[in-house]
Amino acid sequence: MQRLLSGLIAVLRTLLRTPLRTPPFTPPQTAPWRGQIAVRLIAALLLSTAIGGGAVQAQPLPLPLSSSDNERTGPTLRVDAALSAVGEGGDFPVDGPTLSVSLPDEWAQTRPGFAGSVWYRVAFATPASSRAGELLGLYVARVCSSLQVSLNGQLLHASKTKLGRGEAPTSHDCSHPQLISLPAALLLPTGNLLDIRVTGYALSTTASRLRAGKLSALLIGPFGELSPLHERQTALQIAAPQALSASLLLMGGFMFVLGFINRRDSHLAYFGALCLGWSLLGTRLWLRHVPLAHSSAEFLVCALMGFVTWAAVQFLLRHAGTRSRVLDVGLPLQCMVIVFSLLLAGPDRLNALSSFWHALLWLETLAAALWYLRHVWRQRAVWAAAVLCLTVLVNGAIQAMVQWGRGGKGGTAPDWATQAAPSADWVLPVMMVLVGLRLVQQHGRARQQAEQGQAQLELRMRGATAEIEHNFRQLAELRVEQVTERERKRIAADLHDDLGAKLLTIVHTSDSERISSLAREALEEMRLSVRGLTGKPVRLADALGDWRAEVISRLLQAGIEGQWEAPEDLPQTLSARAYVQTTRILREATSNIIKHSGARQCTVTVSLAQGDFQLVVQDDGVGISNQVDARLDRGHGLASMKNRAKQLQGQCLVESGPGFGTVIRLTLPLNRTTEAS
Repeated sequence: MQRLLSGLIAVLRTLLRTPLRTPPFTPPQTAPWRGQIAVRLIAALLLSTAIGGGAVQAQPLPLPLSSSDNERTGPTLRVDAALSAVGEGGDFPVDGPTLSVSLPDEWAQTRPGFAGSVWYRVAFATPASSRAGELLGLYVARVCSSLQVSLNGQLLHASKTKLGRGEAPTSHDCSHPQLISLPAALLLPTGNLLDIRVTGYALSTTASRLRAGKLSALLIGPFGELSPLHERQTALQIAAPQALSASLLLMGGFMFVLGFINRRDSHLAYFGALCLGWSLLGTRLWLRHVPLAHSSAEFLVCALMGFVTWAAVQFLLRHAGTRSRVLDVGLPLQCMVIVFSLLLAGPDRLNALSSFWHALLWLETLAAALWYLRHVWRQRAVWAAAVLCLTVLVNGAIQAMVQWGRGGKGGTAPDWATQAAPSADWVLPVMMVLVGLRLVQQHGRARQQAEQGQAQLELRMRGATAEIEHNFRQLAELRVEQVTERERKRIAADLHDDLGAKLLTIVHTSDSERISSLAREALEEMRLSVRGLTGKPVRLADALGDWRAEVISRLLQAGIEGQWEAPEDLPQTLSARAYVQTTRILREATSNIIKHSGARQCTVTVSLAQGDFQLVVQDDGVGISNQVDARLDRGHGLASMKNRAKQLQGQCLVESGPGFGTVIRLTLPLNRTTEAS
């Protein structure tokens, strides 16, 4: 009897290891493959009965799935089903209970609450192309959390592990697609056994369903055809998020410092904190072997979401120009509540609590985004805010479908939602990078406008300062002029009342003609000085009349013929100072002619040319000798004439030669002499 059973088992093993070369789809009218499957099922039933009865002493072998049970597209085989068993050893547990599962296999559905290692076995036949020397490959789109692959009993690949605190050594490969080469030397023409060991965690101990234990569908085919797919998925799921995470890290640090320095731009600091927080969430893409226990790493990820939401909500409000004291206190308090609730719940209820907090935080962020959209709608800055709100809404909906499954009752999420969930690793960072660039542009433009405004303000301040200084100088000059005017009037009154009265008394009471003449001259000089001190302007026509009468009279008394040539009806006026100085210059010139020239005729010519008052005194005397001309500026008379003209911003020139007479030319700027005081 034992020999009969042993022979039956050997026949069944041969039948089970014989590959079926049947296309993936056969029309219903020709279905010989159904009979083959029926034979295999009967054989499996007999084998399990024999094993269960304990009549066989040989090592039992579980039933692997052949390539006919999966879909083949050309040379590539898609494995959608496998035989699974629980085991911690280094080989497939052939003596333990097995389970036929469909791939992708989520442990939350097939093995609820399980954490540890699960083996998967797949049987396949080597394609004809590989027999010709083409290298085969195994492509695993997603596995959580670590992977070990063996082909026909030979180890091909094992994830690098990091031992957590009190936990099994695992590696976080959930986001990393993997491509493993299948050496041709290990391949058999038929009956290849592919054993895959997956070590993962229960859904209840992970913050996200994407990091719970699972194995995706497998692709077995030419390595050259699977390599582009692996590179493309690696670029989308790993390289692009890593680059964006690094960009957010740099941008976040810059924006945080910028907003911290400029307290008026506090929204920049919150945006920088948002970028830094999201970049920290993406560290799992950089560090596949986190030096922390699984529970600690998941706790930090869930707790960090509270701080990210705090930064996001405050950024939206501050950027809209609104500040809420309730939120200023409530959001930090909420972060503390999240941390304490996770600590109280423990690692075994992490998923349920994190799902609640993720939903609440997502609703808060969405509400802040909608409020921000309503605010910027009035400013007609709609498109960027609308895209941001739509991105938050769609991403949150996809994450909710993946987190809770279809309908939120523990069912499996749709395949498209599971495939789109990793897009959050680069879609939201792209949006934040664009928003950051826009904020930098706005800040630079505002800074440029502020610098331009500051420059304009400085120019206005300089102008105002110059105007104030000018007004102050004018006030000071006016004050000095007022004081001077009062002092002049006081001196003029004293001269007129005291000195004038005494000189007039000498003129009328003196018996000496010489003393009376000197007193009379002193009285005239005193009157001229008083007239200059009073500051009253003099009409040019009146001044010319006074000068003509005085000069002609003095020349006639000296026996010199005098001639006066001047235009009539001159409306211009001279200041008192200009009148006094010009009178003294003319008196000095007349005195020099009378005393030193020996002239018989003197001509005085007055003219106006280009706004200047010109007075020319010419005689036909002996002129000035060379010896006298060398000492011309040393004397008091001619030098005083030049100094008086210079005080009036004019000039006095003396032209003379021996035997040719003397010419004195006085030129005064009339527009200045009329305004001078």
